[in-house]
Amino acid sequence: MQNRRDFLKTAALATLGVGLSSQQSWGNNQSLFSVNSLGKSAKMKMKFFPYELQLKHVFTVAAHSRKTTPDVQVEIGYDGVVGYGEASMPPYLGESIDSVMSFLSKVDLGQFNDPTQLDDILNYIDRIAPGNTAAKAAVDIALHDLVGKLLNAPWYQMWGLNKEQAPATTFTIGIDTPDVVRQKTEEVAGQFNILKVKVGGANDKEMIETIRTISNLPIAVDANQGWTDKYQALDMINWLHSKGVVMVEQPMPKTQLDDIAWVTQQSVLPIFADESLQRLNDVLPLKGAFTGINIKLMKCTGMREAWKMLTVARALDMKVMIGCMTETSCAISAAAQLSPAVDFADLDGNLLISNDRFKGSVVVDGKITLNEKAGIGVSLL
Repeated sequence: MQNRRDFLKTAALATLGVGLSSQQSWGNNQSLFSVNSLGKSAKMKMKFFPYELQLKHVFTVAAHSRKTTPDVQVEIGYDGVVGYGEASMPPYLGESIDSVMSFLSKVDLGQFNDPTQLDDILNYIDRIAPGNTAAKAAVDIALHDLVGKLLNAPWYQMWGLNKEQAPATTFTIGIDTPDVVRQKTEEVAGQFNILKVKVGGANDKEMIETIRTISNLPIAVDANQGWTDKYQALDMINWLHSKGVVMVEQPMPKTQLDDIAWVTQQSVLPIFADESLQRLNDVLPLKGAFTGINIKLMKCTGMREAWKMLTVARALDMKVMIGCMTETSCAISAAAQLSPAVDFADLDGNLLISNDRFKGSVVVDGKITLNEKAGIGVSLL
């Protein structure tokens, strides 16, 4: 533990001059293109409306269960081009339809003449009010979609990524009875290359054993802070490893960082931060406590900050996972633009709902498959 603290102290001093504040631009990162070069002079206009996501099955994690997820859809129009975004709000995120609608009502994009100046616009969005990360992500995603369409390129291409390197995505199975776990596993047989199982409850081993009666696919597990004793957590990880589990997310409460660091140092499996991580400034303090980080657009304010978090994590020699909430194909496709640069992906949120509004990136033979459409690669159904 002392080594981790020494590293963080040294690294913090080394990074003081590079502006790790989430509200600062990392140098002159403005687009090489501008609206003027495209011959545009219109104003951006935004509209938004609530849209409740209907889950196909009751979804249970260590702390709660739900059948729906509140969501707000965002559209930003500019000179006849429309960019799409969304805010998805699972209970633990602390946002609501009302809070998102209230935040978005304060946004004035008409003051900006050039949609491609993303740093300026998104820094303004971030300063409107603290928190509200899902609301901010909705604007960020819609702007990225709009700008990509204006420049006629998908974002994975603008980031210099090879879409063929997009990884397989996990498919998530929530905490449930053996019969339901068996049913969910059978439903997706042959469609995925890796499963994700929510644990942290009283029947963790029973769930894994039930899945193993049907499938021998690799499994990622997410404890959602469900284990509180570090020795119990390590014993569980060793047992999970023997059952073909390949990684563990957030084994213990985020308040027990020293215990998590101890588990990570002893673990045979990589340990990824989820609840311990939200935004860019959280990445550096997690070096040594976790093997890697799970970036979620709804928690970090969107694609712009997610890309910066990925870059910092790689500089710290940490692994990266791109995750999601229950979302439409809009936010899933936005996150998928980063997927060729990560080690693990959990981008199945659109597959868990029955009322998707969009067609975007798809899963083919278990692998995230990006299309060549400009922006985030979506179209309305």
